Amino acid sequence: MFGPSGSGKSTTLQLIAGIATPDKGRVLVNGQTLFDSANRVNRPMRERRIGYLFQQLAVFPHIDVIDNVAFGIAGSKNTARKKAGEWLERFGISELAHRDPSSISGGEKQRVALARALAINPRLLLLDEPLSALDATTKRKLIEEIRRVDESSQIPIIYVTHDQGEAIALGESVLVYERGRIIADGQPLDVFSQPKSETVASLSGVENIFTGRIVEQHPDRGTMTCELGGCRIDVGFAPAQENIVRIAIRAGDILLSTIEPKGISARNTLEGKLRAIESVSHDVHAIVDCGVDFRVTITPHAQQELGLEVGNTVWLIIKSHSCYLLR
Repeated sequence: MFGPSGSGKSTTLQLIAGIATPDKGRVLVNGQTLFDSANRVNRPMRERRIGYLFQQLAVFPHIDVIDNVAFGIAGSKNTARKKAGEWLERFGISELAHRDPSSISGGEKQRVALARALAINPRLLLLDEPLSALDATTKRKLIEEIRRVDESSQIPIIYVTHDQGEAIALGESVLVYERGRIIADGQPLDVFSQPKSETVASLSGVENIFTGRIVEQHPDRGTMTCELGGCRIDVGFAPAQENIVRIAIRAGDILLSTIEPKGISARNTLEGKLRAIESVSHDVHAIVDCGVDFRVTITPHAQQELGLEVGNTVWLIIKSHSCYLLR
């Protein structure tokens, strides 16, 4: 589940787990009904056997690590502790068994919490932004562990995130939430590579979103021409109900040249002025004024090799099918 804060992702998990009660509808896991408003079925949380890993308060602070993992395991205390020890060993943290939670790192706490969620042998695992508070290195390691759990346990996992990288790395399918509704679904790369709605485009980091006006349509060529402020571009043809459209173009899908391109297949060659150069992570964004500002991703090496400076005249090269219309 992917979407902005407040869009309903965590609420959905709470409804599945039984922490909150839906106004109406059904909750089924593997064909078993956990909630059904029409038939007045509402199984209590303790009977649902659902593992739930929260973003915060991942471990109980008043008991040691092994008792954290043993919490909720059926059977005697010795049986529960033995099974908990096996899960700690599986996650490579058996040496933490008798440590106080306050003395271990954030990544270790999340491993403990994940082991605890799995130790009850859940029919479903709910993960609510479990990596958001972790550094990049720890996050990568835990992504690998979650992927390994997913492959080895055969337990269905619902994973909430607002991080596109996590959704692509872990998701077999993605549901995009906006204001309590699902606005897109499918395989992560399909959803994020050419998003159909402006919300998905913005969340997935599309840098250029413009308002355009359709001025010509060429269905025989598979394109149509749109006016964006002071320039025109050809975009892939799509039947449009209105003349005014929203157009998205990824900064990484635009090529930049210091000489006017000739004899190329791309339909759009725009002349402009380099207005600004910004460092963005390991890349550089060139902001080019072609009547509207385009943001273009290049490497620092390309910037140096091309001798780019603010005020230079440059040309942008954009394929028509790299420009897509948003709902």
